[in-house]
Amino acid sequence: MSTVSVKNAEASSSETCHLLINGEWVEGAAESVTVLDKYSQNPIAVANSASDAQIAEAIDAAYAAFKRGAPDNYERGAILDRAAILIEENRDDLARTIQAEAGFTRSDANGEVSRCLQTLRLSAEEARRLSGDVVPIQGAPGQAHRLAFTMRVPLGVVLAVTPFNSPLNTVMHKVAPALAAGNAVIVKPSSNTPITACKMAKILMQAGVPQGFLSVLHGGARVVSKALEDQRIRFIAFTGSTEVGRAIQSKADLRRTQMELGSIAFTIINDDADLDVALPKVVSAGFRKAGQVCTSVQMLMVQRSVYDEVVARMTDLVKVVPYGDPGDDNTVTGPLITVDAAIRVEEWIKEAVAKGARQLVGGVREGAVVPPTLLVDVSRDMRVGCQEVFGPVVSIIPFDDLDEAIARVNSTPYGLASGIFTNRMSDAFDAVRRLDVGGVHVNETSSSRVDLMPYGGTKESGFGREGPHYAIHELTEERVVSITA
Repeated sequence: MSTVSVKNAEASSSETCHLLINGEWVEGAAESVTVLDKYSQNPIAVANSASDAQIAEAIDAAYAAFKRGAPDNYERGAILDRAAILIEENRDDLARTIQAEAGFTRSDANGEVSRCLQTLRLSAEEARRLSGDVVPIQGAPGQAHRLAFTMRVPLGVVLAVTPFNSPLNTVMHKVAPALAAGNAVIVKPSSNTPITACKMAKILMQAGVPQGFLSVLHGGARVVSKALEDQRIRFIAFTGSTEVGRAIQSKADLRRTQMELGSIAFTIINDDADLDVALPKVVSAGFRKAGQVCTSVQMLMVQRSVYDEVVARMTDLVKVVPYGDPGDDNTVTGPLITVDAAIRVEEWIKEAVAKGARQLVGGVREGAVVPPTLLVDVSRDMRVGCQEVFGPVVSIIPFDDLDEAIARVNSTPYGLASGIFTNRMSDAFDAVRRLDVGGVHVNETSSSRVDLMPYGGTKESGFGREGPHYAIHELTEERVVSITA
């Protein structure tokens, strides 16, 4: 049975994304969700949710597989390397699927595939070199005849709950390190983008992931809630909103989790910044993927002495950002994930303008497409100034000195990542030390991310770190071993 058949925007809603349970693709037995092409809004597939019985079956299979034991470290790495080869061979199909079900432009869809390849290869390396540490036990009194070391052991069954805004690479960031560590993984992809996850899982199975070590379950909150009732789920990896993350965490009890949650992402431009370098990066980070990235630049803090120049130059740059059909190779800003999401963003923009903000660039929403929007005179009582927009909206805020900018960033309940453009090393180090975020990027925007780096937030942006080297340590336990001669 195939995972799903997709004919791009012309596909009919009769085609089905299946569940992967115990190595077999089966049809979900619960409610169905229609998957839409995000630009045309035409149906392209149906994902049938897992029933309670199917959820239990998937956990049974995953737990049994874990108890049988994963392949050795070398073979786990080899499986992930083979998967990377297969992903590359299926690049065009995966990119087209991502374009349709996520609304990505061709460039962003291809970037998603390329980053997935990097994540797989990094995870393969980590599988082969997974190890513990030597413990200097002989340095303790009376321990001259003992040796001690630690080893990393897998946790068991991992539940990965993944978002729509990175339907391949973020899924792989949870699945590949978990498999590299020797865990069994159950993936619950976003109901907006289930097709990519199914194709990814099919490739991993072709690469040699043993039966039971990878499952895919479709559905909404019910599926996650039901799975969390089973204490054999030992680790929950989640990317999504802070509200949903809080609900999942409340059910996790003493189990370990990794939470990558919401954000209001700031980037700071000092008066000594190279604007020719900074501003194109800001435009890209604010408007690619329609601003639907937790680290998309939402608030651009600009030192007052260069504020007018930045506003003028940003206005000129944003006016010419191509938007609309992601099938057009020139498009930078495609549709939001749903029409309802686009309506919400449009309402927030209108509210800001009604309260005194000025809209320098923007336009009329068409379906799920919101034109790239630039605002000034934004205050904290506007939703665009105090909540995560998650859309193609950038607000420019003036500041007088760096203390003021840092205080503004730290005043939000979030702390995922920030960027700062400056050539003064004293300011750069000041920002690095004092910004209460998971990542500070000097002369880059808040959205600067390389897949091998640790990635995660503070405060209500979550905890735990992605990035294969760092994630694999979260997905294993450290066991101490001592030997007495």
